[in-house]
Amino acid sequence: MAEQNENAECCVHDDLVDQVTSDMPPEENLYDLAEFFKIFGDTTRIRILYALFESELCVGDLAKLLGLTQTACSHQLRVLKNNKLVRFRREGKVIYYSLSDDHVRSIIEMGMEHVEE
Repeated sequence: MAEQNENAECCVHDDLVDQVTSDMPPEENLYDLAEFFKIFGDTTRIRILYALFESELCVGDLAKLLGLTQTACSHQLRVLKNNKLVRFRREGKVIYYSLSDDHVRSIIEMGMEHVEE
C-alpha cells in the first residue's frame, strides 16, 4: 500500500502555495512567536497570570496564594517580566506585579475558551 501512495499523483495548487508563501511572516518572526507561546507552557506561570487578572500582587502575596516559595515565584515572575507579560512598580521596598496589558488577558482568555470547548 505504501508503494501505491508513492506512485499516486500528488495534487499541488501552485497558485495557492504561492499566495500562502507570500503572506507568511518571515521565519524569524515565526520562531519568535513560537518562543513567546512557550512562556505559556508552564502551569506555574499560567497560575501567576490568572492571579494577576484579579489584582496587582507582590511576590509574597503570589507565593502564599499559589503555595510557592518566594524564590520560585520570583523566578517565574522574572521570566514573565523579561517576556513583557507582566510589569511591576515599586512602593518602598515592596514590588507589585500586574499584567502588562490587555493583550495578555486576551491571550489567556482565548486559550481558556479553546480548552473549555
